[in-house]
Amino acid sequence: MTTPDDLAGLLRVVSADRMSATVATLASDRMAGRRVGSPGGAAARAWLVDELTALGATVRTEEFPVRAVPQVHEAPTVTWGGGSSPMSLVFGRQVAIHSASADAAETRRGPLGVAGADDPAGRWLVVPAEMSLFDAYRDTRGAAGLLIRRAVDADGWQFTTLAGPDPGPLPVLTLDPDTHRTVLAAATDSASWFAGATPVRRDDVTGTNIHARLRQTVPGGAELLLTAHYDGVGDHPGLRQPGASDNATGVAVVLEAARVLGRGLPDGVGLCVALLDGEEVGALGSAHHAAQLRDQGAAPLVVNVDGAGRLDGAAAVEAGGPAHRLLALLDQAGRHTGVPLAAGPMASDNRRYGAAGLAAVGIGAGMGGYHSPADTPDKVDPATLAAIARLVVATAHLTGTAPARLSSPIGDKR
Repeated sequence: MTTPDDLAGLLRVVSADRMSATVATLASDRMAGRRVGSPGGAAARAWLVDELTALGATVRTEEFPVRAVPQVHEAPTVTWGGGSSPMSLVFGRQVAIHSASADAAETRRGPLGVAGADDPAGRWLVVPAEMSLFDAYRDTRGAAGLLIRRAVDADGWQFTTLAGPDPGPLPVLTLDPDTHRTVLAAATDSASWFAGATPVRRDDVTGTNIHARLRQTVPGGAELLLTAHYDGVGDHPGLRQPGASDNATGVAVVLEAARVLGRGLPDGVGLCVALLDGEEVGALGSAHHAAQLRDQGAAPLVVNVDGAGRLDGAAAVEAGGPAHRLLALLDQAGRHTGVPLAAGPMASDNRRYGAAGLAAVGIGAGMGGYHSPADTPDKVDPATLAAIARLVVATAHLTGTAPARLSSPIGDKR
């Protein structure tokens, strides 16, 4: 059996450079943002299968259906004007397509109006910031479309989402706050107009999880399952969205931890990896896998990593299912490695495993640029990659060496 001294040796061989190279590969042009069911997602999957196989793992893939994935099939041309010359809006920054939008590839032009105040017929209706989309739909008979306010990140990009409401009857575009304020003010001018399209379709695709076993468990021994989603929101036409932090970093951490732990775990501790697809459309890959584990009566300890781009104060941790011992092990690992931990929401694959009755924790250290072109490899902090990987390695090692009863909870501060 390995000893606590062996843990120090394992932590020393964690390589930030190797993880940074993984992030760069997954965020490259060839992977095209890794949207579920896309050629970029398939390219990422093939590369990851090869990486896991090279670690000596037994690797298999498993498919599952995914319905109605939004696909922007061309960059929309959007212009508007009034008393001044026509102005074009920049896709991804000033304007984007809302997930509830109808597919309307042909440009619609009409006068501007205010939702809930003006006759909707033929108009692009600007929805006031305090009005919900649900309320805006109350009187849209004959409207050309809706214009909704949406926040932008520090780099000025709107974020992309794939999961959301079903498409409604109208084109719906989102405007950054400054543009929304300007267009809303202009809507009171009878000469103001707006022209835009929403070329977005919904495709039924196939998601594919990657499963790998590196160490067999023994009767009565602990089974550890390391998970991360490898899919991203994908590129749009003319708009690269690399998905470096979300979640190439989580995959890099899991691969590195698997590499280190494959031959360095205490005797009797089993080790599996699940690299999951379809997280961005509702965590469907983990839902599929968690249901299988539940039906099989399996009870692995699940550690999910979603984001290891930049550690800002403390890594967020969320526990689910009967995770008391796993949470205590993680807390002890954080103290051992010097990684601050704080209870915080991690709305990712860990929740699917927890909901299936499995002991699960989600770990995250995200960064700016969420679901946008700003989520690039150069912004990922190598020290954060190393810190989260060491945290995972230490947690895994402690599953076989720590006392059976632990009770050191994770608090808000350390």
